[in-house]
Amino acid sequence: MASADDHFALFGLPARFDLDTARLEQVWREVAARVHPDRYATASPAERRVAMQWSARANEAYRQLRDPLLRARYLCERAGVDLQTESNTSMDTDFLMQQMSWREALDEVREQGGKGPAADALRAELAEAEAGLQQAVSRLLDQSGDAAAAATKVREWMFVRKMSQELAQAAE
Repeated sequence: MASADDHFALFGLPARFDLDTARLEQVWREVAARVHPDRYATASPAERRVAMQWSARANEAYRQLRDPLLRARYLCERAGVDLQTESNTSMDTDFLMQQMSWREALDEVREQGGKGPAADALRAELAEAEAGLQQAVSRLLDQSGDAAAAATKVREWMFVRKMSQELAQAAE
């Protein structure tokens, strides 16, 4: 088996943000089949425990790598950059202004029952922002190798994702 602490090595994939997700799924299925606890039903308790650990490890690695935002976080942390998601709230002034605008729009959507043209417009705007942040993170990680700058964009992306989730909740 691969290194227990490297998701990419576990699946034999290059440590990059831009990832062939079809290949990731294929390799995950192969690894999961090899370490599935059912294959070790007649093995010793120690072997069953190890199989269970490897299965959980493979599933967690797959969960993180298949989600672009989680993959970006993982790559930043793997490069030694602490995202400081709880303590670092500093962001670009333009992004802070945009946050305020989105918050106001979300409040308006909530007042309208979570539906309607304002909700549709905000949903589209957040999707566009998320796509732009994903492109920026990809460029920073894979082309520039600048995990510190990518971490700033990842924090912004996390905010946009949270806003999207709040918008979805408002519509429910």
